[in-house]
Amino acid sequence: MPRRSVPRPLPDADIHSEGFRQTREARRGALVEDYVELIADLIEDGNEARQVDIAARLGVAQPTVAKMLARLAAEGLVSRKPYRGVFLTEAGQKVAEESRARHQTVEAFLRCLGVSPETARIDAEGIEHHVSEETLQAFRGFIARKG
Repeated sequence: MPRRSVPRPLPDADIHSEGFRQTREARRGALVEDYVELIADLIEDGNEARQVDIAARLGVAQPTVAKMLARLAAEGLVSRKPYRGVFLTEAGQKVAEESRARHQTVEAFLRCLGVSPETARIDAEGIEHHVSEETLQAFRGFIARKG
């Protein structure tokens, strides 16, 4: 006969809702962060960040990329030049750097736990957007102790 788990008491409604609010906010920001981080990577790799390359690397259609680039431009994160690629503004560069730092921390933490490099890279891509600064600090402390 299977064991039944004892139900946990629900947290206070305000505390409970805060967790869901933070998750929704992270989801909204994740796409923006993925785009600006990829644009930064393409530029740093010595190439222009072209719409066709962004679409190929994200596995989405070019019209999807065009729509997001318009949003990023409206938010002041990228600039676009006719017949040229996409460029990050100072604000966009800051978002890319912060996102990359979170990604590197999460990936390094997963590797310390014994996760394979490929799986750690893929998993970090999702986790990086949802992890709090407190948790990142704990990850960094763990990495420092393990290293």
